[in-house]
Amino acid sequence: MTESHSELPQLPAKLPLLALVGLKDPEKGDWAELRAIQYARLHRYWRSRAVAHAIAVIATVALFAGKVPPAILVPWAVAVAAALGFSLRLDRGLADLDGRSMSRQEFSRQALGVAGTAALWAVPMLVFNYWGTPSDQFAVWALVAMLVASSAFSMAAAPMATIVFGGIAGTAAVLSFLLARQPALAATAGMYVGVVIAGALNLARSYLAANLATKIAEAGVAEKSQVVSLLLREFEENAADWLWQVDTNRRIRSASPRFAYALGRDIEAVEGESFIKLIAGAAWESGQFAPSLHDLAERLKRRESFSNLMVRVEVGGGRRWWEISGTPMRDDAGEFIGFRGVGSDVTHERESNEKIAYLARYDTLTGLPNRLMVTESLKEALKYAEQWRTRCAFLMIDLDRFKAVNDSLGHQIGDQMLAQVSQRLEELATDNEMCGRLGGDEFAVVIRDASDRNAVASFARRVIDSLSQPYDVENHKLYIGASVGSAMGPRDGTTVEALMRNADLALYRAKDEGGCQHCVYEPTLHAEAEERRQLESALRFATDKGELLLNYQPVVDSKLETVVAFEALVRWQSAEHGFISPAKFIPLAEDTRLIVPIGEWVMREACKEATRWPDHIKVSVNVSGEQLLEPGFSQTVVRALSDTGLPAHRLEVEVTESIFVRDAQVARQSLEEIIALGCTIALDDFGTGYSSLGYLRAIRFSTIKVDRSFVQGAAQNSPESLAIIRAVVAMADSLDMTTTAEGVETAAEAAMIRDMGCTKIQGFYFGRPMPAAEALGVAQRSKIGREAA
Repeated sequence: MTESHSELPQLPAKLPLLALVGLKDPEKGDWAELRAIQYARLHRYWRSRAVAHAIAVIATVALFAGKVPPAILVPWAVAVAAALGFSLRLDRGLADLDGRSMSRQEFSRQALGVAGTAALWAVPMLVFNYWGTPSDQFAVWALVAMLVASSAFSMAAAPMATIVFGGIAGTAAVLSFLLARQPALAATAGMYVGVVIAGALNLARSYLAANLATKIAEAGVAEKSQVVSLLLREFEENAADWLWQVDTNRRIRSASPRFAYALGRDIEAVEGESFIKLIAGAAWESGQFAPSLHDLAERLKRRESFSNLMVRVEVGGGRRWWEISGTPMRDDAGEFIGFRGVGSDVTHERESNEKIAYLARYDTLTGLPNRLMVTESLKEALKYAEQWRTRCAFLMIDLDRFKAVNDSLGHQIGDQMLAQVSQRLEELATDNEMCGRLGGDEFAVVIRDASDRNAVASFARRVIDSLSQPYDVENHKLYIGASVGSAMGPRDGTTVEALMRNADLALYRAKDEGGCQHCVYEPTLHAEAEERRQLESALRFATDKGELLLNYQPVVDSKLETVVAFEALVRWQSAEHGFISPAKFIPLAEDTRLIVPIGEWVMREACKEATRWPDHIKVSVNVSGEQLLEPGFSQTVVRALSDTGLPAHRLEVEVTESIFVRDAQVARQSLEEIIALGCTIALDDFGTGYSSLGYLRAIRFSTIKVDRSFVQGAAQNSPESLAIIRAVVAMADSLDMTTTAEGVETAAEAAMIRDMGCTKIQGFYFGRPMPAAEALGVAQRSKIGREAA
């Protein structure tokens, strides 16, 4: 259909870059005519170009007046004006290109004129900056950048002009910034010019597309209007589109080469064949058409127009997606003679959209449905339960101790473990359950039909048992657990938000009870959550209101039974809630990170009180993992010691083994900094946590505190507890460490601990936690007893 206009240049979408800018002849069409189309409009913008350059010249002269010698500055300005005038005169000489072709000599002169102007603008950047400052250099570049952009706009149809001007000016700017040792600005200038030139090339293609369409329309004005419209349509559509035409029997007529290519056949093999048969593939024999293909056949049968119809076809041995539009054709008498339309292969776009839709609803790490799809499924389950008067259930799952694995072994190991968790959940799920990942180490299960309450509890137990089995990840055998909170719909919530919130409250209860538990939502959980919220709010201001206080429990020498230390224990007497147990507010403080400011206050107050005691008595201060991992924790200790005047050797910092689980390297560094100050470190609750022996080798602890559970077990003649205490004492002696037995409540227990070799004893037998004034009295009496001894 384009043979009658073969003298015109080829379509811009196919035109090579060198042919577009004028450095190469197009494969089809006339070079001179193509250049005439590009340069015919340049003269219309000569005034705006002149104004832009004039402003830039004036600004440059004003910028370097008094810096650059007038003998250089003035001739440069005159030269720019002259070169610009010459270039503009050349452009105005091309005003008659609408009626003629452009010669190669005119093309070269125009490019040289632009090059001369650009070369003169390179002078301020490469020469004037010798007298100027860095800010002057940047200002000149800003002016040149403005001219480059102005050139790209005013000479968009002729990209060679923009390439020449931008290339010379941009190169000068890059060299200028490199000479000034500003590589970042040089790179920025280079990228800016590159972007402008790329934009100019795109604008040139668009300009040619519009003008060539006009040329084709003018050349085919003698042809019938339908043929002309088809030419324009085929021209205007991109290379992926094609025209199709069928007769009254829906057989292909006047097949275009692009259409035959889309069908994977030669034009001769396509002509006269059934349109539906060609695109149905194997379905033609069976008659089992895809819904979209059946829709196309029905529209053709009913002779109705359609637009952008998505059709799944089988052509060339593969499955593709086409977007087809069609309109019935009628002759001069109004009789139907067939269909004509346009189509394009949109398989890539369709697959991209499907991938985007998948990513929007599925977790990329585990392949499980994500939060969006979980909420949609829960919404459907609630709707189903309401419709059929049944129940659904929502389970929230949180992995116990997963954070320890993630922090100690890295996110790569953690991600592999999450993938294994998802596989185990999928293995447990049936058609009645849908498992998904909410984010992090939180998963969820939607049970569509939960009429059997025991089935929900049974499924939760299977989840806990399965996820608690060991994991083999890159030669690591890892152990975690799972806590589950469940809520029933519509009993525990008639909306997705309510059901998820209530399941989360049940999950929090399961975690609070130690993990590896399944808790069912109860209305009382709302009251507990509200109480927690109120306690958190009150705790934020407890220090400022003076509601926190310290009690001190004595630690005595096992042989002399004289006080050698006091352990500082924080208490909270809330004006609003009364006395709050440490077992309740300490975990809350750690969860909300309020433990950091509270811990600083405890450290300062304990050191301050210890200065009133005899010099031989130490003060022990408990430090949580949140405090120890806080940047600059050692500086907190330094400030407490310097502000109170307490010698460093009288401060003992107590930590538990759990601090090493989150970030062992940071914890070890913080403890070594504290030891370097002269303080001592005690390992509390020894034997109840993780790899204790490894920590003893890594850190120079001064004291090991034997947990009260072992002391109570030994008092009841438990062989295991007795063996553990003896082993700890022997190990501490070999490492030159002292041992403190906690939880000693009777004289018999004290005697037993003494006989087993513990060096220090702490417990109610020698004193309960007491106020500061009472502790001072005990300390003074201990000093008298020590001196008497």
